[in-house]
Amino acid sequence: MSLGEEIVLRPRFKRTISESNETILKRLESSKNTQKDFIVTRVDNHVFIKIPKNKQHFWSPQLHVEVDEIDAQSCELNGLFGPSPTVWTFFMFLHFLVVCLFIGFGIWAYTNATLGNSYAIQVALMIFMIFVWFVLYFGGRMGKATGKPEMIDLYTFLKTTINI
Repeated sequence: MSLGEEIVLRPRFKRTISESNETILKRLESSKNTQKDFIVTRVDNHVFIKIPKNKQHFWSPQLHVEVDEIDAQSCELNGLFGPSPTVWTFFMFLHFLVVCLFIGFGIWAYTNATLGNSYAIQVALMIFMIFVWFVLYFGGRMGKATGKPEMIDLYTFLKTTINI
């Protein structure tokens, strides 16, 4: 998988490997004891690879890899890069809040317009919510750019660990 020049919101990859899923999972699980650059956690056939706390910043990504068995001799890796769940939840909450406020100000403006009152303040607040949404969008883009080198490190670690 090539991360390319442009990072999508939550990049994904899929790869078929001609080894059993247990072999790959054991290799990934044993890597947690043989290196200190990443935190590796396994839950069933899901593996989470994270940056250690002392090296993390707000935008540090994590890699979630699901190792699914195809047959006894092959498996499929499904990988997903994303921010930490806390950051992702916070960011989605802010987007939801902005949308709710925009709709609320729109209803307020419509009500005032229907009653024949001035609704300039409500329309200004709606425009401000659009501005806030753009600030959130570009802030997220900057955060993804900040985390890109760590994404490459996570993917390189995965490839090295499972020998692909």
